Amino acid sequence: METATTGGTLAPREETITMRDGVKIGVGIYAPSGAGKFPALLAASPYRYDNNVLPASPQFLWRETGPIEFYVARGYAYVHMDVRGSGKSGGEFEFLGPNEQQDLYEVIEWIAKQPWSNGKVGGIGQSYYCMTQWLMGAMAPPSLACLGAHDGLNDPYRQSCYQGGIPGEFFGGYWWTQNRIINRFPANGATPHEQVTDLGMLLARHPIYDEFWRSRSAWERLENIKIPVYSIAVWGKFDLHTRGNLDAYRKVQGPKKLRVSGAPNAWAAAQEFSSVEFHEKVLLPFYDHYLKGKETEYSKRPPVEYFVRGANVFRVADSWPPAGIKYETLHLQAGPSESVTSLNDGSLAPAAGKGAAATSYRYPNPGWVSGVVGFGPAGPAGGFDPVRRVLTFTSAPLDRDREVTGSIKLVLYVSSTRTDTDVFVKLAEQFPQSPEDRAKGANPGSLLVTKGWLRASHRALDPARSTEMEPYHTHTNPEPIVPGQVYKLEISLEPTAYRFKQGNRVRLEIVNGDSPATDVIWTHLYQPNKIGEDTIHHSAQHPSAIVLPLSNAD
Repeated sequence: METATTGGTLAPREETITMRDGVKIGVGIYAPSGAGKFPALLAASPYRYDNNVLPASPQFLWRETGPIEFYVARGYAYVHMDVRGSGKSGGEFEFLGPNEQQDLYEVIEWIAKQPWSNGKVGGIGQSYYCMTQWLMGAMAPPSLACLGAHDGLNDPYRQSCYQGGIPGEFFGGYWWTQNRIINRFPANGATPHEQVTDLGMLLARHPIYDEFWRSRSAWERLENIKIPVYSIAVWGKFDLHTRGNLDAYRKVQGPKKLRVSGAPNAWAAAQEFSSVEFHEKVLLPFYDHYLKGKETEYSKRPPVEYFVRGANVFRVADSWPPAGIKYETLHLQAGPSESVTSLNDGSLAPAAGKGAAATSYRYPNPGWVSGVVGFGPAGPAGGFDPVRRVLTFTSAPLDRDREVTGSIKLVLYVSSTRTDTDVFVKLAEQFPQSPEDRAKGANPGSLLVTKGWLRASHRALDPARSTEMEPYHTHTNPEPIVPGQVYKLEISLEPTAYRFKQGNRVRLEIVNGDSPATDVIWTHLYQPNKIGEDTIHHSAQHPSAIVLPLSNAD
């Protein structure tokens, strides 16, 4: 089988595959020249395979196929599938829905029957390509041999569209706008695809975790995956994908390994996955082992390799989270910490119940100019100040390094003047500041470590799925809160591995929204009806506290 080359870029052979309901699915097949039976890598997305002529760069974040030519040169057929309702595929786009899932199954089995196929198919790709891999694995088609699952969520409700029950903008807004542009204006200028799905409205019609979401949640079926899985997470994608890869590693039942990269954001993650060096070192040995039967370096790798931000090292472990984790509890107190300018300047300390018993704030704050973010002391000329107009609780300078590894939990006692409220939590490392800058009111430098979210009406826990450090919310039957009554909220912050340095401080930020100035494309719309006053209670009777997992490397 031969694949043509145009301008130094492989051009696919195009095929159309008819599904059980008559819908035709388009695929581009890139394959080695000459006769032979090759293992196949399947990449499935709504991003159009005919856009692969564009460079795989951070400008085109949806170009998350990995280096196609690299794999073809090493004896793999690479099949890029336009999912239903996108590119050169018919039907209506349904965002990971049942028809899209069944299409994946049928395309895998179609590939295995082709004369150029050795009968083995592996999954490949980042982000949406990884999301479809979890669904492929959960359906267990006979010819699917392995998953190279890089950076992809598997519970779209909890991990993006309704984090903590709060509607997120990413998929229904930014992502869908980009996807429709990609489909309307393909790189070759031919066959535009107008997608009629109103994804924003479709998601808005399902604000609770109902059958719409259950049918799209591979998380519910990860135990069905019995084939080899290499789950590769990225710490810098905790707004979207990271928990999906960590959860999948723990839940899948076949041979498995976990790697967590230190790429700090989505752009760096895209660069990493498009690089030949990454695939040569990390993924090719995995595919060669399971799709070609070769003895490779992959079999010698430890079960878990994870990067520690702040320490800038990779560590190895036999499990995730690693063994030997100890827990440190820091209680919210009235403060002041005298280290930061915020709505309250509260403190974090080992003991509970000192100072005032509660901290209140009213919203929307008149100083917010972009979401919940305001300007610094110099006004617009000084730029945005992420913490000046939110609540903060900050520790004393650390007496030693602390390496936080695993799941983080915040227990928060809250009351409100409203019948519902949202809680947005950020954990950050705050750096030292000169007395001169502190006197001027400028805020110290900091680095965001991780986040968490919860809508108070979605506080109900599933006791069968919750653990001591990972509260799992049902999101099935929201229950309003009674104004003035205190409620205990258990909030799971996104897992991490991060070393806080001696002399720096641990800072917790709490408010009822976020901002495009600080959260870029991962924001949640601030609703006009969010008007009121919330109170965080932090007394001996209501001991609000954050629980940090400390590794034995600490």
